[in-house]
Amino acid sequence: MNPTSRDPKVVVEVLSEALPYIQQFSGKTVVVKYGGNAMTEDTLINSFARDIVLMKEVGINPVVVHGGGPQIGSLLEKLNIESRFVNGMRVTDSQTMDVVEMVLGGLVNKSIVNLINQSGGKAIGLTGKDGAQIRARQLKVEHQSPEMTAPEIIDIGHVGEVESISTDLIEMLAARDFIPVIAPIGVDDEGHSYNINADLVAGKLAEALNAEKLMLLTNVAGLMNGEGEVLTGLSTLQVDALIADGTIYGGMLPKIRCALDAVKGGVNSAHIIDGRVPHAVLLEIFTNAGVGTLITDAS
Repeated sequence: MNPTSRDPKVVVEVLSEALPYIQQFSGKTVVVKYGGNAMTEDTLINSFARDIVLMKEVGINPVVVHGGGPQIGSLLEKLNIESRFVNGMRVTDSQTMDVVEMVLGGLVNKSIVNLINQSGGKAIGLTGKDGAQIRARQLKVEHQSPEMTAPEIIDIGHVGEVESISTDLIEMLAARDFIPVIAPIGVDDEGHSYNINADLVAGKLAEALNAEKLMLLTNVAGLMNGEGEVLTGLSTLQVDALIADGTIYGGMLPKIRCALDAVKGGVNSAHIIDGRVPHAVLLEIFTNAGVGTLITDAS
């Protein structure tokens, strides 16, 4: 639609609805995990970049953490390096880790930085290795089949989990009006690199920054009940109950646990939002309806 053809009353109503949210969140930090369809479709890529810049312009401090699994898989295939997965996690030997660093820390990270800058922002790309921000340790994966008396530990290489996060560099950049864009690569005390799940990094970073919000973009409408309705306005107690009764299961479970841990760790709210919707980030922050599942620690 041509902007000049929009009903001025509708435009004014939208701006008026956004005003109290802008006032409420100005000066606050929002950590956004960027991935899925929002990272691969041109219209969604451009709308995401504009959303992040607008957030910064109205006084919010966005911090972007991104994934890049499909891009890693594509380059590995071109290099004739086999991809293997254990419990949904890529087995990452030294050769594969080199590719991960090239893709996440280079190609994907700098592409996002460029898009934000082209939209009028000031983005700076980092990995968790810069300034040793993300201290990592190797992730231990257990496997147990019915005939086994004890689980076995599977070595999946350079796949890590967060041991600690330093926020000094990120806070310095945000204070100087830069938008940090972070690739989820950590480093251990010996200097070894680890590929870490981007949702996990975003959640732990939101806790460390005492963020107002954690926003996880995904490829579904949000957390849904058995009737296919999106559940929102959930407390941590309600989410725990939904996990216990099996409503939350499968691929959604790790994402929900990440959001749940962040809220329990001090983040004011966590949002599982539909990244397939243009301007999903703005819709969730600045409108009453939102576009996903909201989780808070309210009783």
